[in-house]
Amino acid sequence: MTTKQVLRFGGVRALLISNGVLFTGVSLQAAALGLQAYSISGRAADLGWIGLCEFLPAALLVLVTGTVADRFDRKRIAIIAIGGEVACGIALTWYATTDPTEVRPLFFIAFAYGIARAFLAPATRPMPPMVAPDGGIPQVIAMYSATWTGATILGPALSGLLFAWDAAAAYFVSTVLVIIAGVKIGRLQFLRQPERPDPDEKPTFRSAIEGLLFVRRTPILFAAIGLDLFAVLFGGAVALLPAIATTRLGVGEVAYGFLRAAPGIGAAGMAVFLSFKPLQNKIGRGLLLAVFVFGVATIVLGLTRNYWLAFVSLMVLAGADMVSVYIRGSLVPLVTPDEKRGRVMAVENVFIGASNELGAFESGLVAQAIGTPATVIGGGLATIVIVVIWWFSFPQLRSVDRFDELGH
Repeated sequence: MTTKQVLRFGGVRALLISNGVLFTGVSLQAAALGLQAYSISGRAADLGWIGLCEFLPAALLVLVTGTVADRFDRKRIAIIAIGGEVACGIALTWYATTDPTEVRPLFFIAFAYGIARAFLAPATRPMPPMVAPDGGIPQVIAMYSATWTGATILGPALSGLLFAWDAAAAYFVSTVLVIIAGVKIGRLQFLRQPERPDPDEKPTFRSAIEGLLFVRRTPILFAAIGLDLFAVLFGGAVALLPAIATTRLGVGEVAYGFLRAAPGIGAAGMAVFLSFKPLQNKIGRGLLLAVFVFGVATIVLGLTRNYWLAFVSLMVLAGADMVSVYIRGSLVPLVTPDEKRGRVMAVENVFIGASNELGAFESGLVAQAIGTPATVIGGGLATIVIVVIWWFSFPQLRSVDRFDELGH
């Protein structure tokens, strides 16, 4: 099925629009939050603490959030979680109007935001297969990723412009965008719904950990998720961009905003390419190669003091990461039965999505101790080492050739 045919389905179009609006608001807020924290304290470690505050809820609630997404209406859970994100946006807007001199309240707001996102991710990430027509899942995944990455261009670019004017304005606009996305998600129509568990069946600990167990006993899933886990854990360079822009590149808030948008430009370009020219074969090797390129581009970012070379390296590393996201995003729903996708997505959210914040925490603390350049370069080198280890340790992943070979 072609991309043009897939786009004829109204549910696909509605999901793509709501996803794009939601993540424009989310990425706008994230970029503004990092810049505000660093402008208040000037400490790279505080960028890391914000990342940890956003990560902890997903890790602590992993057995709850996935089970909730599988047992209850995913659209309703998503709307409630978006309501929590809106409340956090309102709190950030208010705090920015007080001319803050203390960074600690931002940690508490980030933790509350992490709780909302912990429930939102496993509720929304299974939605592409729910709106995709038969045979159209890879195309929908690619377009879903493209809208997300397009949002990571627009959101950060807006954050720099708005923050230079008023930090409260950046948070206010992001909150409005999240509200609009919530309304749009509330009106989504699905082609298929997951099979619900028996309402008389009480949740058990075994049921709650089924996502973890399924990933562990499925070698391809375990290898793919583990590879990206270490890549984002060691490659947390984006979280350090406020420090890189200020101390390494010597640029201001507007240039920082565009620098923060550079990963989105690279990722969006790759996502658009993949939506029209999806990978057909050598899927496993493509995943490993993409993570290798990610590591190399991260090293270049750590070495350079040139703004435009940094910009290009961010585009390249994000483009490589998009290949990884596309492969894993197609692989997971194809291998996972629908009734378990919420729990598996919750696990993946902790090990991939939320671990971006854990990577930010690691990068922030290490940068405070040994400096930003050494942290970024070391992260890139560690990523390359992980790829080499995975190449020899997981032949099941390396040997995956085509998506249609996969199934459950």
